[in-house]
Amino acid sequence: MASVINFNPHSLFLPLFLVLAATATSTTRPYTFLPRPRVGYYGSACWNVESIVRSVVQSNYFTNPANAPGILRMHFHDCFVRGCDASILLDGPNSEKTATPNQSLRGFNVIEEAKTQLEIACPRTVSCADILALAARDFVVLTGGPWWPVPLGRLDGRVSLASNVDLPEPTDSVAVQKQRFAAKYLNTQDLVVLAAGHTIGTVGCGVFRDRFFNYKNTGRPDPTINPNFVPQIQSQCPLNGNAATRVALDLGSEGQFDTSYLNNLRFGRGVLESDQVLWNDPGTRSIVERLLGLQYPFLLFGPEFARSMSKLSLTEVKTGLDGEIRRVCSAIN
Repeated sequence: MASVINFNPHSLFLPLFLVLAATATSTTRPYTFLPRPRVGYYGSACWNVESIVRSVVQSNYFTNPANAPGILRMHFHDCFVRGCDASILLDGPNSEKTATPNQSLRGFNVIEEAKTQLEIACPRTVSCADILALAARDFVVLTGGPWWPVPLGRLDGRVSLASNVDLPEPTDSVAVQKQRFAAKYLNTQDLVVLAAGHTIGTVGCGVFRDRFFNYKNTGRPDPTINPNFVPQIQSQCPLNGNAATRVALDLGSEGQFDTSYLNNLRFGRGVLESDQVLWNDPGTRSIVERLLGLQYPFLLFGPEFARSMSKLSLTEVKTGLDGEIRRVCSAIN
């Protein structure tokens, strides 16, 4: 049986914790008039919420490590459409799940498993949106990434429509990416740092293959790709191969949370065009260089990722009459 991993915040994250925890108060129940979301929101109403989610995450990570990038991506997709309200989890013929970018999402069973356990321990108390935010953090930690305090108290949304899904595209320019992130109150540094979450990600060949064979109908690969990198990807994603075959976005360091992904961009080894342009554009390149320790003032990737993830997780959260606490994550009450 896999050993239990202890999640201990690194001292580098202490300032962030103090900021987020400042509003936390001792309480026995999650009264609706208290600020939400906030760290420690559930109090004694569900004192073991984080340990329950963590246990489920650990068992599912050891069973299938691919759940880590799957849940991180799911959380991002959820927050970018109508905010972090677990609308991505709802079933339905025209729900967000059915939109093309979401059809390859995985890990829904992990969230439902955690919800089932929490409904036993704390009935009708913990939202699916909070479970997803906690699970994303805990999976990142298991890949070697940072720990951060997750503010809790989100409510679950009641609306989930495929027609609302408008996510960043793999061919987006830096200008377009900036616009998309700014619409969610995330700045350019957040954009680069969150994109670097691809360090543990994979992508289907059908998403990017043209870039390595017939870029913009030129009959040639994208000229910004390192020539030595082209045959490596072409062999993994042959022109007439299975479009669903998945390739690591951080070749050489797959499944490990580190700066290898950023270093790959530096040498023209970005798989996605939307990633590679972050190095090619002078404005975002300076952020990449600071994260790699090549330009002063330096940025530490772990703490910066934690800060940006915390900001992302507070995007357009539902409170009050705007949401609910679902009994099961795949259906509204």
